Amino acid sequence: MELEQAQKLWQPQPGWLNTASYGLPPDPAWAALQEALADWRVGRTSWEGWGEAAERSRAAFAGLVGVAAADVAIGSTVSQLLAPVAAALRPGATVVVPEVEFTSNLFPWLAQEERGIKVRTVPLDRLVDAIDADTDLVAFSLVQSADGTVAAYDQIVGAARAYDALVAVDASQACGWLPFEAGRADVVAVGAYKWLMAPRGAAFAYLAPALRDRLRPDAAGWYAGPDPHAAYYGPPLRLADDARRFDISPAWFCYVGAAPALELLAEIGLPAIRAHNVGLANRFLAGLGRPPGESAIVTVEVPRAQEKLERAGVRAAVRAGRVRASFHLYSTTEDVDLALAALTG
Repeated sequence: MELEQAQKLWQPQPGWLNTASYGLPPDPAWAALQEALADWRVGRTSWEGWGEAAERSRAAFAGLVGVAAADVAIGSTVSQLLAPVAAALRPGATVVVPEVEFTSNLFPWLAQEERGIKVRTVPLDRLVDAIDADTDLVAFSLVQSADGTVAAYDQIVGAARAYDALVAVDASQACGWLPFEAGRADVVAVGAYKWLMAPRGAAFAYLAPALRDRLRPDAAGWYAGPDPHAAYYGPPLRLADDARRFDISPAWFCYVGAAPALELLAEIGLPAIRAHNVGLANRFLAGLGRPPGESAIVTVEVPRAQEKLERAGVRAAVRAGRVRASFHLYSTTEDVDLALAALTG
């Protein structure tokens, strides 16, 4: 599907430049969710169809990041999906993390400090050089939430492999607009409510087969069984032999909305989405006299930014006077120009 045709499937009010906080659902996702909620309200159907949406979402996510669906676990949050990896680190292990990393990919490692896990933070642009023989795991966001910086994925992975260190990536601010090979890392976790435009409460993790063998599925329940419908009651412990052993029972309606959104992204294609998003971000930067970049998330410092944007009806994140604007496939040049007029007027 051409991007211009797909854009008709969203109904944003002008001025939404905050996908880095949450994405807007396409019409097929919104309609599927409303239908499921209506059925739930009156008890019109059983739940199995809602569960099937979780499997559709798993397959669509796997396709977007270039891995097998069998290597994808589903959950609700990034930190929950990373927790088994943190718990499996050897006592005394060292984790290297960027110093401004979003805490969903920081707190899971810090929570293991009582076992002697050491967390060392360094500036993102020095992360490659900070990886050494003492490093057991490198954790970083593929795109930084704070300012949209795109991490040097290949170089970081290469440096980690040189020292046999694991690589844990939070791709929540990347997956849905930035093509990348998840299979190069050991774990890639994604909250789906941003660029994947799902309801909050759906999340995915690629778990490399070699890593899975080192992890214990402490949250295992009925959905972690090889056939969930045969794992309702009683022993013995029976778990799927792939990444599904780390699934938690899906929040049904989140996945009802997720499946159509992810499938639509795949139909449009991430290269086209990336070109559109980065193009709008660079139009915004150029309008403020800044050089172009390679990210769909940009930050700029403008006096009285929050007041100016609110008066114009533009919704973007503003922190300490810095505007964080983020652009997705439903964003338009009119949105950009509205924000520029507000900030420069």
